[in-house]
Amino acid sequence: MAEPMGLRERKKRDTALRIWRIAIGLFIERGFDKVSVAEIADAADVSKMTVFNYYGTKEDLVFKPMEEHTGDLARAVRERPPGESAVAAVHGQFLEHLAARDASIGMSPDPLNLRVRELILATPSLLARTYAWNARGTRLLADELIAEAGPERGSADEALAHCAAMQIAGARISLYEEIHRRRSEGESVDDIYPTMVALAREVFGLVENGLGGYAVRH
Repeated sequence: MAEPMGLRERKKRDTALRIWRIAIGLFIERGFDKVSVAEIADAADVSKMTVFNYYGTKEDLVFKPMEEHTGDLARAVRERPPGESAVAAVHGQFLEHLAARDASIGMSPDPLNLRVRELILATPSLLARTYAWNARGTRLLADELIAEAGPERGSADEALAHCAAMQIAGARISLYEEIHRRRSEGESVDDIYPTMVALAREVFGLVENGLGGYAVRH
């Protein structure tokens, strides 16, 4: 069990969150490229150095909360019990995030969570970083699968690990996109929860069981 957060840690967390919310609000209002870090610092009533102490770059003001989850797929596979497949482990983790209304998959009821997604889609530099972030998460998952296979397995098994990682990550991304699509159309996270549980079962089932019977032309 995690130890309770001390007063100092809570203050730091609250300051970081306040800076983030102010920055996102300014980015949404005026556009990411038209807002400076100095302006964010002034709006948050902190120094520019304080902003950089919490967020190393301007882009981190958007991505740091997301990038804390870069290793989620690899962690799910690494911590799975004996006898469970990698796909089942990631599926189980996704269901946990759904139930927790986790912002990392777009299930937060906070409207700002959805606005961040819209901001990224409207900003080419942020969209490029999103692709790089997804690629890093997939690479970490592949590395985990390769390490589990052992060094004696060779390059062919590395290729299989990369293929599996891309399919697993792609399944999760497709579900993430569906959540955001439905949220953008006005559905609440509680409304979409049961259908996303069912859809996750189908999507991960495709990966678990293979695509041989899917989209066969008649």
